[in-house]
Amino acid sequence: MPIYDYECSDCGENFEALVLRGGAPPACPSCQSLNLKQQISLFAVDSASTRQSHLSAARRKSAKVARDKSIAEHEQAMRHHDD
Repeated sequence: MPIYDYECSDCGENFEALVLRGGAPPACPSCQSLNLKQQISLFAVDSASTRQSHLSAARRKSAKVARDKSIAEHEQAMRHHDD
């Protein structure tokens, strides 16, 4: 089932809508207008390998942030101890 991005021409609201084949066209959730422009949207790929890749990247980033925080805390403690 495709999900499309829309922009309402009347109020400017941007939203996503699930559009079924042969179903009624979506209406703006803010003003209920049918005067919509379909936006170009990116496709999403979801697989076990892409999830694992994103998880690994997030863990590396988290480890770097934790390491930087630990170094900053150590430096702060050393400055406080020297005073």
